[in-house]
Amino acid sequence: MPKFFIKTYGCQMNERDSEQVAHSLIARGYERVANEREADVVLLNTCSVRDMADQKALGKMGMMGRMAKERPHMVFGFLGCMAQARGESLLKNLPHVDLVVGTQKFHHVADYVQELVASKTARSAIVSIMQGCNMHCTFCIVPQTRGAERSRSIDEIVREVRDLVAHGVKEVTLLGQIVNLYGRHEFPKRDGKTPFVQLLEAVNEIEGLERLRFTSPHPIGFRNDLIDAISHLPKLAEHVHLPLQSASNRILRAMHRAYTVEKYVDLVRRVRHAREGIAITTDIIVGFPGETEEDYKQTRDLVEELQFDNAFVFRYSQRRHTPAAEMPDQIDEHIKEERNRDLLRVVDEATRQSGERLVGSNVRVLCEGPSKTNPTRLMGRTRTNKIVVFEGNEKLIGETVDVHVQRANGFSLYGTLLLKDHNTFKVASAERRVENSPAIRRDESAGPHYRRQ
Repeated sequence: MPKFFIKTYGCQMNERDSEQVAHSLIARGYERVANEREADVVLLNTCSVRDMADQKALGKMGMMGRMAKERPHMVFGFLGCMAQARGESLLKNLPHVDLVVGTQKFHHVADYVQELVASKTARSAIVSIMQGCNMHCTFCIVPQTRGAERSRSIDEIVREVRDLVAHGVKEVTLLGQIVNLYGRHEFPKRDGKTPFVQLLEAVNEIEGLERLRFTSPHPIGFRNDLIDAISHLPKLAEHVHLPLQSASNRILRAMHRAYTVEKYVDLVRRVRHAREGIAITTDIIVGFPGETEEDYKQTRDLVEELQFDNAFVFRYSQRRHTPAAEMPDQIDEHIKEERNRDLLRVVDEATRQSGERLVGSNVRVLCEGPSKTNPTRLMGRTRTNKIVVFEGNEKLIGETVDVHVQRANGFSLYGTLLLKDHNTFKVASAERRVENSPAIRRDESAGPHYRRQ
């Protein structure tokens, strides 16, 4: 069952209310945990008496925005006095927040949470297959905070995925800090295949599962058996996230990344050759200690050459107790910002072109729910992890549908739903625009609550 975390701000009355909510969730089989990182549901019970308590709660929820992107099945909610006072503005200002419940509706929180958990797990789920990391990249604190690599057994993971599929899940993402090095110290190779490829093959065989993804891998973990699996496993989605970090061999050595630019470029070539139309995204750090203009230019040039479908660009920031934090030649923040903006322009152009190439084609989309920018429309993702927005009935949420792409705009595609009728496709009318429909359902009987629909 899902795990939940509640953090309480303010008075003893709030503490009592939190315990009431916790009791109602535990009664439904939920497990309480002591940290939001372990949770599937995060609830902040808020206080509005002091502005400091307001700001702490808002800051805490804001910092969890990245977690929401990494773990889209999670539910985030505000409860209590600040929720009562600020209402739906909290949903507008923090797009990952799913639920806002005022002080007079605590007895319904478990019902609301249950609905949200069900709606999110009905389409996709993330399954953790390992913990920890042995790579010791010089910019990363994970090996110190999460320890050495530890992998779950294939049988245990397969049982969890089967159970998720039995409850309606159609897409599963296998999660690990260095996911493609799964089990390398614990489980043997079989028939020349690494434990990770054995796991992919086992999950691929689960009846009812439509899509399989994995994140986040390391370039050194892409051995021949994994490239072969990418080429032939039908449920493995046509998308690989392949962190580059830098295109300077000197900087890669300083980062302790254990590969060269030349090997990375060859890996991109092999992945693209293995699966036609596969999307490749990446991570890049700018402003790492000692990065010269020439180092940055090498990165910029390679990003322009490889034409990633998307990239997450990060300005280097010092982390205490990491080797990079003690390195000389730390880069000024304004230089980091300039390089960050410049590289994003290159990435955005490549992303735009990637989307434009799909205009006029039909794509398979797993519908995830209402569009966050226009709740009168639905959104979902292609097998290549492209976001597609289209009009359709909310009953399509959790279903896989065909969409004809009419235009691309930045990171999203826009199209019309294709309806199957007597073995032909009909284009459902999707030109009508409704701009002023509310993004949430509002019910103020006995106090307000707001939920994303």
